[in-house]
Amino acid sequence: MFTKLSALFIAAAIATGVTAAPTYKNNALVARGQSFNHWGGYSSLDGFDNFYGSDDFAHFHNFNQVVVKQDSELVCHTEQIEIIQQRLAVLQEMAKKIITEQICEVETQTVVFQQYYASLGGFSHDLTRSSGRHVGYDNSIVSHYGDFYNSDESLSTHDFGFSGHDIGSNYYVPSSNWNQDSSPSSVGSAYQAAQAASFY
Repeated sequence: MFTKLSALFIAAAIATGVTAAPTYKNNALVARGQSFNHWGGYSSLDGFDNFYGSDDFAHFHNFNQVVVKQDSELVCHTEQIEIIQQRLAVLQEMAKKIITEQICEVETQTVVFQQYYASLGGFSHDLTRSSGRHVGYDNSIVSHYGDFYNSDESLSTHDFGFSGHDIGSNYYVPSSNWNQDSSPSSVGSAYQAAQAASFY
């Protein structure tokens, strides 16, 4: 169950056309590598850089994969597209709930959401095989999915015990569905069609 939810969660990035948006500070573009610890004087951003690091805002640069299961050990099972979309919608609304209920300053909500949005965009590059990374998910991180709520159904606030640097260290890679002869063209067409549909 956790495996399917992880795959669905990551696919949400593709379904919504995720791209890394530029970040602005006082109407100026913020350079990559800038610290967001206490950015703008907001104490709610204290420790922000501890998760991925100040040089890796969206976890693109220091993403190390340790594949623990691959190919024949994990098999993808196709489900009806509406079932996939329902689950991705739940994860999407869960992200909104966490950001709006557990962050009070809109500026911090904005920075945290942009980090989340941009980091999901990296999976799009994995799917198109332009990132050089495996297409899969970190099963150790997925295993925390059931820890979102307390027994009283309120959102949990306890530390899950990992940082962004740990993501990728327990990577599961389902069986390959990439055809080197046909996939570059067909996946490129699918990507372009989805991108065109996502502009608003």
